[in-house]
Amino acid sequence: MLPDAEARTSAYERLAELIERHWDEVASLPVAPHANYEQLDERVREFDFETPIALGPLLDACSQLLREGIVHTSHPRYFGLFNPTPTFAGVLADALVAAFNPQLAVTSHAPAAVAIERRVLSFLAGRLGIPDAVGTFTSGGAEANLTAVMVALERHFPEATEAGLAAVDAQPTLYASTEAHHSLLKAARMTGLGHRAVRLIPPTGRLAIDVAALRARILRDRAAGERPFLVVATAGNTAAGVIDPLPEIADLCEELEVDLHVDAAWAGAACLSPRLRPVLAGIERADSVTIDAHKWLSAPMGAGMFFTPHRHTLTQAFRTTANYMPSAEASDPYLSSAQWSRRLTGLKVFMSLAAAGQGGYAAQVEHDCELGDRLRARLRQDRWRIVNETPLPVVCFTPVEDDSSGRLESITRHVQCSGVAWISVAQLAGQPALRACITSYRSTEEDVEALCAALAAARAGSVPRSSTRST
Repeated sequence: MLPDAEARTSAYERLAELIERHWDEVASLPVAPHANYEQLDERVREFDFETPIALGPLLDACSQLLREGIVHTSHPRYFGLFNPTPTFAGVLADALVAAFNPQLAVTSHAPAAVAIERRVLSFLAGRLGIPDAVGTFTSGGAEANLTAVMVALERHFPEATEAGLAAVDAQPTLYASTEAHHSLLKAARMTGLGHRAVRLIPPTGRLAIDVAALRARILRDRAAGERPFLVVATAGNTAAGVIDPLPEIADLCEELEVDLHVDAAWAGAACLSPRLRPVLAGIERADSVTIDAHKWLSAPMGAGMFFTPHRHTLTQAFRTTANYMPSAEASDPYLSSAQWSRRLTGLKVFMSLAAAGQGGYAAQVEHDCELGDRLRARLRQDRWRIVNETPLPVVCFTPVEDDSSGRLESITRHVQCSGVAWISVAQLAGQPALRACITSYRSTEEDVEALCAALAAARAGSVPRSSTRST
């Protein structure tokens, strides 16, 4: 399994060449996949796993499959979901982790790894305004949101830890906007609450949760004998980048004695910018917070984070004992996480923060917001209608002449097939809109102009050729 030193050196060199080629050329590639699934599946099936393949040709083949067969989220004109260009330091970190292969279950087996992750979590908790918070790295925001539901259940219904939800004398209920992330429905299913326990509150006209409607629903459910225990506010919802009114929601949760979880999966990165931090005002009052480092913090996939000031409750929610574990200290990661054995996720965030510094990250997120403002101005100039309101770089828009779903899908296909850029159609309170999100540190004004040109061509019904871009 381990080749000799000469073969390893040759493989390292080839891998570096392929990665460098990707960094240098991705901006000139079509953003969407070159090949379809059927074509790629046929090529993958040529690997029969019977005859060994030399590492050089194997690296070349796999690199080519990825080059032709993925949406290039590291492309500066990928304006899709929250998967920005990964930091170079993060890529190096993932390589180190793969080679050293630390196992994060107990502190005694990887004290350096545990210290690294805790340093990152402590630093970010301080920027969020909850310096006493503890936390854990997760596979992503979905696991972090699941952790939030489990911690809130533990705080309000500790009897369920041993006896299950059947021991609770009424239906526990949790609350979120209809615009919140659907991982909450998965969390309700996995915790045994069921989908019906999730009360989805319609948004206001600006797509933030309606706090008056939220209050009314909690009081109505409580009067009906149910047990409200958690409100989930979103700081930067997926479709429109809108931030729920966190101070008002925090006031309501305090008054009605329910927990507040803030899903800041992507917009939580704004805490690193002194200029943008005010958009998160109120997050410091949360009982728990989700941030995804593989979103606007630009860590390679996947890296979620969960924060809570309730140290004891987090441990109680996951605590178990096993005679095959070398220890069961309160500091052991497996005692505060849905995961047991896992890789060192935090190094790619640690190295990225160390390499860029808080100032570097602040400059990046502020630059992205400035590009978002520029895109809005250009779209208005070209007679597109902006349909969301946010200080963040998520721009939702429709053509003034026709905002039908079919028309928007057609424009999206034109842009994607052109290879110039990648956008999507989002549903905003049930209404479709074109959506462009700017989160890559490699995006520039030139890329915004290229997107606008591709949109103009799509609007006119022509498909421009894929353009190259200087890097």
